[in-house]
Amino acid sequence: MGSYKTKAQLALAVLVLLGGHTNSLAQAEEATATFAAGCFWCLEPPFDKLDGVLSTTSGYIGGHRDKPTYKQVSAGSTGHTEAVQIKYDPSRVSYAELLQVFWRNVDPFDGKGQFCDKGSQYRPGIFYHDAAQQQAAWDSARQLKQGYLKTALEKGQKLVVEITQASTFYPAEAYHQDYYQRNPVRYKYYRYRCGRDKRLEQVWGSGR
Repeated sequence: MGSYKTKAQLALAVLVLLGGHTNSLAQAEEATATFAAGCFWCLEPPFDKLDGVLSTTSGYIGGHRDKPTYKQVSAGSTGHTEAVQIKYDPSRVSYAELLQVFWRNVDPFDGKGQFCDKGSQYRPGIFYHDAAQQQAAWDSARQLKQGYLKTALEKGQKLVVEITQASTFYPAEAYHQDYYQRNPVRYKYYRYRCGRDKRLEQVWGSGR
């Protein structure tokens, strides 16, 4: 390890080396996933419940304007959609598991919005961050088409969830973050009024 004049210098060098190793491990154990399924308030809770999810952040993705505000996005003029970006530990929860949760919390047949919220700013989507996520998203959609959603598709419905490469994600304003925890009564009322759970049960069943 080279020559050190004192034990203190040696100890400091060891700590630096260990610190760098620890940081590398921490970075290796964190991955990112981004999903859109209508109101971002409603997409945080199902992912927050998962062991291995480190954080969820509501925000905007898929648009053409830098640093959009909620007012601009909600007007439908920036091209963004409301989304949630998830930081997770892939050694504890897989991307495939995140996809399962996503699908059970989206109306895959409504490309004009989600539930009571309509407009391109509420369009559903999977925004992949690498080739592995892209393939996993394609595989999950194909499995649903061939399996659980096959009957609905045979009746003329179409799977309209976008699968596109993630672009710049802009975190939403602070008052949108963890809204369901900070404003539980208003959140529950909004979710009920929007008919989200009723529609999800129609699509995925009561045990989704």
